[in-house]
Amino acid sequence: MPNIAVQLYTVREVMERDFIGTLRKVAEVGYEAVEFYTYGGLSPLALRKVVDDLGIKPLSSHISLTRLEEELEVVIQEAQAIGLDYLVCPWLPTERRQTVQDYADLAATLEKIGDRCNTEGIRFAYHNHDFELAKQDGQVGLDRLLNPSQKSGVQAELDLYWIHYAGEDPTHYIERYANRCDLLHVKDASKTDGSFAEVGSGVLDWQAIFAAAEASGAKWYIVEQDVCKGDPIESIRDSLEFLRRSPD
Repeated sequence: MPNIAVQLYTVREVMERDFIGTLRKVAEVGYEAVEFYTYGGLSPLALRKVVDDLGIKPLSSHISLTRLEEELEVVIQEAQAIGLDYLVCPWLPTERRQTVQDYADLAATLEKIGDRCNTEGIRFAYHNHDFELAKQDGQVGLDRLLNPSQKSGVQAELDLYWIHYAGEDPTHYIERYANRCDLLHVKDASKTDGSFAEVGSGVLDWQAIFAAAEASGAKWYIVEQDVCKGDPIESIRDSLEFLRRSPD
């Protein structure tokens, strides 16, 4: 069973009111690791002290492509000070992903970033949504970006909901990126309308996903729910409880 973390974007509304207090709540729910999307205005060393005091592992952080391209050395220094294991590019600007050549250019950019991160002892990943699963000349954009048939320093942080939303089988992509998908973003799709839902409450086949994840060497399930219909703290609690009991 991979370890379990939470992407703090899920609880962004409460984090904006009380960053450190929300981290404390996340720890109280039972999460032992987090993925950041912001550092809450804290310096890297101050943030490291906060998570150390709470007993939370600072696993990874989502960093914009702009920062990765323009401030990579600063981003790496921040990650090292906080103690992150991974940096993740979470999004591609629409205007930069229109053509096959656009994807080729982005693939080269991601590879360069990954090489530099790896040199500094930090793993680098790309997080998908649904648009990367559209085909151009018979090939999906995700494969153009990450090319599963070649050795690469860029991992795939596969978002299983968005793969499902695109009409694809999440287990296929876990298997396709075996040994390159340490981090899996987990959320479910509602049985009624397909919207974001707590893990285990929707239509995704979690037993098949768990089996594929184990066989493919996944290391972390990262709970992320883009939109919560109720209290986001209760949402992440429900997802954690499902993940903890499911392997039994």
